[in-house]
Amino acid sequence: MRSIVIFYSCYLSCLCLGLACVACVCVWFSQWRGGFAWDGSPLQFNWHPVLMVTGLVVVYGIGAVLYRIPLTWGQNKLPWKLLHAALMLVALVLSIVGLCAVFDNHNHSNIPNLYSMHSWIGIAATALFATQWVFGVAGFLLPCSPISLRKLLKPVHVWFGGTILLLSIAACISGINEKLFFTLKGNATGTQPYSKLPPEAVLGNSLGVLIVAFGLVVLKILSNPEWQRPDSRPEDFAYAPLIHEDNE
Repeated sequence: MRSIVIFYSCYLSCLCLGLACVACVCVWFSQWRGGFAWDGSPLQFNWHPVLMVTGLVVVYGIGAVLYRIPLTWGQNKLPWKLLHAALMLVALVLSIVGLCAVFDNHNHSNIPNLYSMHSWIGIAATALFATQWVFGVAGFLLPCSPISLRKLLKPVHVWFGGTILLLSIAACISGINEKLFFTLKGNATGTQPYSKLPPEAVLGNSLGVLIVAFGLVVLKILSNPEWQRPDSRPEDFAYAPLIHEDNE
């Protein structure tokens, strides 16, 4: 019982931190960076951090811990597989749209693409995520995929899942720093430099702390063996209704 209470405390913390991350990035770019548009201007760029934090970190992390919810353990795994795949697809689509926003803005403004460490890590995370989703659907959802293949893919799938989350966090943290360094340089209009830690810098740094905290909680949930879903039953691998056995 104590382990279950701790799990739900971590899960609630995960949800609250995720919502705080999304709220923080939205406030930052709506209040300090002028809002949002889709016209190639800097306002289009503002979609990039919002969509990447929301998709590549928050929705991805919540989707990753879905299987660990104890209330789902006594139920057929297939519906939860479908929900997991759907959440991951939403996260992937948001990430791809976020990349389109920054590439289109850069091309419109004649800014070079993919020259920074931030962009390299972000592209790597998104590419691995897309590959992970395709192989996950092929290996775990298609009726024709054999059980032996699923058992072989499972540890690889789990390892890449954690790796993608770490890369996503690294990309977001480096992107936050990059944005703050580029925009808070100090000028005659009264804008304070990053070194003076103006309110915008405090908000950006706070967002970084929230993202790291969210990632640590997600990784804590994923790494605790007591919170792993019990071994799947044969009917969990088939597209058939759940059959309750006496020993369940």
